[in-house]
Amino acid sequence: MVSKIWGYFIVMGIVFSLLSGHAIQINETILTSTKTSLELLFQIFPVIALWLGIAHIATLSGLLDKLSKSLTKVLGPLFPEIPKNHISLSYIASNIIANVFGLGSAATPFGLKAMSSLQELNSDKNKASRSMITFTTINTSGVTIIPTTIIALRILYGSTNPTITVVATLIATSLATIAGIFFDYLLARRSHE
Repeated sequence: MVSKIWGYFIVMGIVFSLLSGHAIQINETILTSTKTSLELLFQIFPVIALWLGIAHIATLSGLLDKLSKSLTKVLGPLFPEIPKNHISLSYIASNIIANVFGLGSAATPFGLKAMSSLQELNSDKNKASRSMITFTTINTSGVTIIPTTIIALRILYGSTNPTITVVATLIATSLATIAGIFFDYLLARRSHE
């Protein structure tokens, strides 16, 4: 659905540009934006690679396992459908920890494994379970302590204080997660009534 919406936006933009006599600017924009995107990718990749390397070291050293085991105790009440010590809680915890440190790329595999594991527990395979919805809510709002991508972009564009957004990001993502969990809980209770 989203790809269709973006497709309509692109087509409408091109048609509008052609009708308003700005066809040359379409080509210029396409060429400059792809060049800018590629340059940005090459400049931000080392920072992302560094953080993914740190995440890999944390995984190999067992630190990620220790953190996720301590987090699974907190996650139990949020996911009452998941049996205690089920592997999906570990995947969910690992996903949350990776997101907390701003490692969205490292969090994605854990999120996919968590959803796959939750689907195995799901009795209705055509409908998302309560745990799947709760996990999606937490993953989407994701508390972030270190917004690595934002910091990398600010460094890239010459910010004098690239980490100034850390507190604002922590507050915004914490409030979003609390609100998401609250509304998830309310809607889950309402659907069971």
